[in-house]
Amino acid sequence: MYTPISCEFFDQLNVAMKRNIPSTIVYLENNEKKTIKGLIETMSVIDGFEYLILTTKEQIKLDTVLTFNGRRHKEE
Repeated sequence: MYTPISCEFFDQLNVAMKRNIPSTIVYLENNEKKTIKGLIETMSVIDGFEYLILTTKEQIKLDTVLTFNGRRHKEE
């Protein structure tokens, strides 16, 4: 089930994207915690789900993000 992200979280992502702020993202993939560092290229809706797309073209489903630049956005 998909859970939309908060407006505050969306705003933080937008600022990081527009200012090219290197970011650290901790997220869940297949019930495993992963950490990635990079620059946000864009955010996009793919098949009804919101994704964060990094400059490396890696895609992270926004409702799987646990922390973004040290700020918690979802419980594990």
